[in-house]
Formats: sequence, C-alpha cells, structure tokens
Amino acid sequence: MEVFKLTLTQMLLMFVLMALGFALKKGKKLPDQAHVVMARLETYAFTPALMLYSQMTKCTVENFSVYWTLILAGFLVTLSAVLLSYPLSRLFVPHAGQSAARAYQRCVYQYAMGFGNFGFMGNFIILGVFGSDMFFRYGLFTLGMNIMSSSFGLYILIPKEQGASFAQNLKKGIFAPPIIAMICGMVLGLTGLSRYMPEFFIKALDSAGNCQGPVAMLLAGLVIGGYGMKEMLLNKKVYVASFMRLIVLPTAAVLIVRALGGDQGLQILTLIAVGTPLGLNTVVYPSAYGGDPKTGASMAMISHTLSVLTIPLMYLLLIG
Repeated sequence: MEVFKLTLTQMLLMFVLMALGFALKKGKKLPDQAHVVMARLETYAFTPALMLYSQMTKCTVENFSVYWTLILAGFLVTLSAVLLSYPLSRLFVPHAGQSAARAYQRCVYQYAMGFGNFGFMGNFIILGVFGSDMFFRYGLFTLGMNIMSSSFGLYILIPKEQGASFAQNLKKGIFAPPIIAMICGMVLGLTGLSRYMPEFFIKALDSAGNCQGPVAMLLAGLVIGGYGMKEMLLNKKVYVASFMRLIVLPTAAVLIVRALGGDQGLQILTLIAVGTPLGLNTVVYPSAYGGDPKTGASMAMISHTLSVLTIPLMYLLLIG
C-alpha cells in the first residue's frame, strides 16, 4: 500500500506539470518553438548539471572499493537490457531501412526498451518507501544506468545526419553536453578533486539538476499539446512497449537476479530500476536535436499512467 501511495503521489505530481505544459500549448501562451528552447535548456544546462553532480558524488574510489559488487550488478543488468533492446526494437519497427523517419522511430523504441524512468521516478519511490540507506545503494546500483543512458542512450536518440559517416555521427554524440559533463564528473570523483570544489558551485549544480525532472514534465505536456490526444492514445505499439517495460522486463530481471542468488534488497533495486515507466529522454533529446518527439510523448503519457498500478502490483507479486 505504501508503494502504491508513493507511486500515485509521484504520478499526480508529474501529471500536474504535464497538464500545465499541455494547457500552455493549447492556450498558445508560449511561442511555437518553446518546446525546442526548453529541450535545449535540458540538454545544455539541467541534465549536464545533474550528471556532473551525480558522478562527482557517486563515482569515487571509496564507493567502488566498498560497493563494487552492487555497482557491477547494476552494470550487468543495464548491459543486458541494452543488448536486449536491439532485437526488441526491431519487433516494433521491422523495416527501418525504408526511410529515415522509420529508422529514427526504431531508435526511440530501442531507448525505451533499454532504459526506464529509473532516475526521477525511481529515486522518489526508493527514498520514500525504503529510506536514505537504500536510496544511497540505489544510486550506486544505477550508476551504470546513468552512464549508459547518458552516453549510448543519448547517441541513439540524436538523429543521424543523412550522408554522414559513422565516425561523424559518433563524434556528434560523444561531444554532447551531458556526456562531457558525465566524463568530467567521473574524473573529479575518481581523482578526489571534487572535494576541492567550492560549496556554492556544488549547490548550484544540485539546484540546476533538480530542475531536470520538472522541466521534462512541462516539456512532455507541451509536446503532447501539439498533437491530437486521440491519435496518441490509439498508438497500439506504445501499449505493447509499456507492457514490455512495466511487466515483462522487470519480471525477467528480478527472476534472473533471484536465480543467481541475489538477496531481497538487490531484487528490490532491480525491480524499481527496470520496472519504472518509459523515460522522458525520448521527448527531451528528439525535441532538442530536431527529431520527432511524438512517439516519446505518447510513451510518457501512457506508460506513466499505467505504472500507478503496475509498480505496486509487481512489487506485491515478485517481492511481496
């Protein structure tokens, strides 16, 4: 019941912000390109600040030496999900080579199958239900997910330039601000230089990073407001993707962790990290880089609504 209440509270918070963005779009209170400006703020300011702060505080030699098994377990779960995202995305978009639009849509589904909203929503549930100690462990468990979603995940969501070589497209992804911030944060954390950073700088990063989630919700509402609700709700593939993300993938992940001898705590971390709804980066990065955010917005709206029921249900059935 506690998991249900916290999930519902988080959903209501998210939907208030999405509804506000939707109302602003429908009421034409913002310029037509407002969603692009907000997406670029996310890409060039809020997400880099979040990544820099997170890696500076979590990616340390001390954490690696003490909690290396927990970090390794999270990385293996992430790697398995990323590898599985390749064949799964082909089920949703089987003939991607026919057009650039279909190829990009496959990338959106690939990200959706590889990463859920393990950060903004997962953090809220873990901290609210299980306390600060489990929240710290969750941060270390999802360290690999943060790194992979901000590097590989960002790379696949950046639209590929037609006629550009693989190296050119790869360079475009590697030098994206969130990846640069992540690498800088890892260097500062592992070398211990982060302890010499001024306190006001650390607080500024933390404050800017806290804007990432709410602004992403507003952005999702703006994008949804630009399309017909009926059209988005009738996208059958999104329901299948939501079923995979909310039911199939977390069930498989938890059962495998249990079969390999993982304790209940590790199973809980796995369930929340893998069983959260489809992430909002499928709205943020397409909007920032000129891709089509429509499918991502539909995923955000539908999967987050369904997760109010699926997360407590999966916890009851798998952990209970």
